[in-house]
Amino acid sequence: MAKDVITEEAYEKLTEALHVLKKGGIILYPTDTVWGIGCDATNAEAVDKIYALKKRVESKSMISLVNDFRMLQQHIEEIPEVAYDILKYAKKPTTIIYDRPLRVAENLITADNTLAIRVVREPFCSKLIRKLKRPLVSTSANISGQPTPKTFDEISKAILEGVDYIVNLPLQKKGVKPSAIIKIGGDSTVKIIRQ
Repeated sequence: MAKDVITEEAYEKLTEALHVLKKGGIILYPTDTVWGIGCDATNAEAVDKIYALKKRVESKSMISLVNDFRMLQQHIEEIPEVAYDILKYAKKPTTIIYDRPLRVAENLITADNTLAIRVVREPFCSKLIRKLKRPLVSTSANISGQPTPKTFDEISKAILEGVDYIVNLPLQKKGVKPSAIIKIGGDSTVKIIRQ
């Protein structure tokens, strides 16, 4: 079975989510880890909407999702060889912080010119990103400083009312945690930020 085969119900929700994203809206959706708030990672105004909804300062960066290595290569100036090895052997979803991102909203890029990106394998996210043809912002579905919701029922009313569309599909796995985060320096040094 192809990695991005989804149900008819999921396909209908994907079509609506895609429509909202292309208009600059923000969505609440199940990622390959936890529930996430997302938008087109190349749309600075949409990114601003997420910062405002989460009450998050812009200096706190957000993760972007891509659906394959080819899309990753389009948005990072130079991918260290060690990144491919880490992603190939990772046992759980793993986000890597890369130097010198390209072609994404300026307000997603940190002061040290880095961007955290995860290659997703989860079918819904993968297909949504492939159809959007752009990276998708992914940040936990909570107000900044509050706990990350582990289930849909734990998501606050402010978040539910603040997004433009809710992709009401179950998470693929129960009891999932946020991804591992690894920073790779320009000299290929590897630093584990979150396991």
